[in-house]
Amino acid sequence: MDELKEQPWLPCSCAVTSGLLIFACGALLGLVFAITRTGQSGSGSVESAASPTPVVQSVSAVVPQAGGEGQTIFQQKCTACHTIGSGDLVGPDLEGVVARRDEDWLTRWITTPDQMLAENDPIATQLLQQYNNIPMPNLSLTQSQVAAVIAYLQSTDQGQSLPPVVAAPALPQGDPAAGKELFTGNRRFQSGGPPCMACHSVSGIGVLGGGVLGPDLTQVFSKYGGETGLGTFLSTMPLPTMNTVWGQRPLASQEQADLMAFLGQVAVSERSPEAILQLSALTIIGTAAVLALTHLIWRYRLAGVRRPLVGQRSRALTAQR
Repeated sequence: MDELKEQPWLPCSCAVTSGLLIFACGALLGLVFAITRTGQSGSGSVESAASPTPVVQSVSAVVPQAGGEGQTIFQQKCTACHTIGSGDLVGPDLEGVVARRDEDWLTRWITTPDQMLAENDPIATQLLQQYNNIPMPNLSLTQSQVAAVIAYLQSTDQGQSLPPVVAAPALPQGDPAAGKELFTGNRRFQSGGPPCMACHSVSGIGVLGGGVLGPDLTQVFSKYGGETGLGTFLSTMPLPTMNTVWGQRPLASQEQADLMAFLGQVAVSERSPEAILQLSALTIIGTAAVLALTHLIWRYRLAGVRRPLVGQRSRALTAQR
C-alpha cells in the first residue's frame, strides 16, 4: 500500500510542465527580441519573393512628353529617398545615374528591385550595404512609368528645361506629445485613417509596444535623413502598401509635423532596460499561472480511471498477504 500511495499522478503533468517551460523560454526570447529589434525601414534607394522578370522598354522609345510625366512620378514616388543634384538622402543622389548605369539594368532595378536583391545582383547588394541596409522597395510601377522616370532623369542630365519641382509647403511646429497620441490611436487622424500603432512599433509607447505587421519606426527619423526625407515621405506615402491605406486619406500638415516631432524624439532614445524587465516579469508570471492551472487540470483528469485500478491492485496485494 505504501508503494501505491507513493505512485504520483504526475507523468503527464511533468511532460506538460516541461513542454510549457520550453515554450515559455522560447516566448521570452522572442518577446525580448521583438522589444529590442531595430526594424527594417520600408524604404530604400534607387541606387542602393521575386516577381517575374520585366520586359525592358527602351527609353529611346519614350516620347519627349514622358519627361513631364516622369517628373510627376518622381515627385510622388522617389523624393522621399532621393534628390537630383542636392546630395544623398535615404538613397543616393541620382544626378548622372543614367550615364553611370546601363539602361537595361536601371530599368529592371526600378521595376523589380526586390528580385534583383534576392538574386544577389552585385551592384544592388553593394548599394544596399552602402545605404544602411535599407532595401529599395518595389513601387509596382508599370513599364511605361519606369521609362518615363528614366526619361526624366536623362533630361535633367542633358540640362533640358523642365517645369520646376514644386517644393513641399513648410510644416508648422510639431508637438511630440500630440504625435504620440496620433501614433497610439488616443487621438484620431482627421482623415479617419488607422493609428500607426496598428502596424508599427516604436520606443516610448509602453512595455508591450505596437504592431508587428510593419517595421519598427524607432530609428526612422535618422534613416530618412531627418525632417526633409521623413516629411516628404509622410506627405506622399510612396510605398504601395502605405499608399493603399493613405492615398485617399492624406495626413493634415499639423499631423505630419506632430508625428515627425514624436519620431524625432524617440530616435534619440532607446528602449529602457526597465521595459524589458517588466515584459520578462509578465512572461514569467503568465507562464507560472499556466503551469499552475495545468497541474490542477491534470491532477484530477484521470482520477475516475486510476482509482479503480489502484483499488484493484490493493485488493490483490492484500489477498496475497
